[in-house]
Amino acid sequence: MITRREAAVRLDIPLEMATRNGIPSRLSAAQVTELDTNPPAWLAQSRANRTGKKPVWVELVCAVCGFTEAVRPKKWWPSFTYLSCDYHGADELPAPEDGLRRSEVDGIGSRLVGIVDEAPRDA
Repeated sequence: MITRREAAVRLDIPLEMATRNGIPSRLSAAQVTELDTNPPAWLAQSRANRTGKKPVWVELVCAVCGFTEAVRPKKWWPSFTYLSCDYHGADELPAPEDGLRRSEVDGIGSRLVGIVDEAPRDA
């Protein structure tokens, strides 16, 4: 059995849409495959309306330990150089290239920190 959230990830739809359209809290892999192969009208319409500009789900991967998590991307996220679990030290990641400034963005997914290496802005 898989959860509604995992079904939403597999169908590439928001969790809210899965709930609103009656996907049960637990279902079999065969049921998800059936929904994907023969989508109901609401799912077919959703797929037809997708522009492909913004992904519904992204997979985040810790550069240190390989922990993965599927989450909905946020508009405010910058382009990350690395992601790491919040308990890893900065010394566990490669140092930034010469001339780049490193900053951290907390609160990415459930336990990840986004690392951004970028050129300093001239004042």
